[in-house]
Amino acid sequence: MPTPFRHTEPPSPKAATGRVAEAYAQMARDFGIAEPSTFVVLASAPALLAPAWALMRESLIAGPGDRTGKEVAAFGVSSANKCPFCVDAHTVLLHATGDHALAERLARGLEPEDERHARVLDWARRTREPGSAREPYPFPREEAPGYLGTVLAFHFINRVVSALVTENLLPADAQRLRPVRSLAGRSLSRVVRRAAAPGASLPLLDDPGPGPQWAAGTPVGPAYAALRTAALSGAGLLDTDDQALVRRSLDAWGGA
Repeated sequence: MPTPFRHTEPPSPKAATGRVAEAYAQMARDFGIAEPSTFVVLASAPALLAPAWALMRESLIAGPGDRTGKEVAAFGVSSANKCPFCVDAHTVLLHATGDHALAERLARGLEPEDERHARVLDWARRTREPGSAREPYPFPREEAPGYLGTVLAFHFINRVVSALVTENLLPADAQRLRPVRSLAGRSLSRVVRRAAAPGASLPLLDDPGPGPQWAAGTPVGPAYAALRTAALSGAGLLDTDDQALVRRSLDAWGGA
């Protein structure tokens, strides 16, 4: 049978237990998609899946800031990272917010008509290049945890998807058709437009700490801290020479 995964065979969601099962339950309730492949692909590593979900939930879904604006930011990050799966997903989710005209302008490669959305999109694209998306932000300072958490979540998710998930969001690339995009978005609209209580994902995390200053006082901070800790623990899987190679490569990388 065809599978949406590349290079890996994650365990079946039906076999999930513990915090993986709870994360799937939260995804169905708050994201509107039960067992999305972007997170199922991490199911073999619950210590990574849980904070990846938590950061996306607490920033994009439950964090401060307008959901449409944050979807534009996620779209911008995904397009900068050339992740067609995620670009298509955020086009559908923009339909779910009710902003159908904006969704279709982005799908056609056009800039948003709304000036604020255009500035958010430009800023999000520039976050790929270190140091190029600093303040002043194109959103109120109090919304920074939601927007910064969203772009950081999708810089992580884009890379997982590009490596381990096929490019087709829907079978036969059906999301390329405008009526399919619109219908898929409408099917998610009730969940996307419903307010989500901040912090519900934090019990899935292992004592993450408060997180960075830009997210202080919000659930985005612990979620980011937990994902950063989980990601950095991967260095222990490499020998000393390979760790040095990775560090040199990252030090020399400018976002290209």
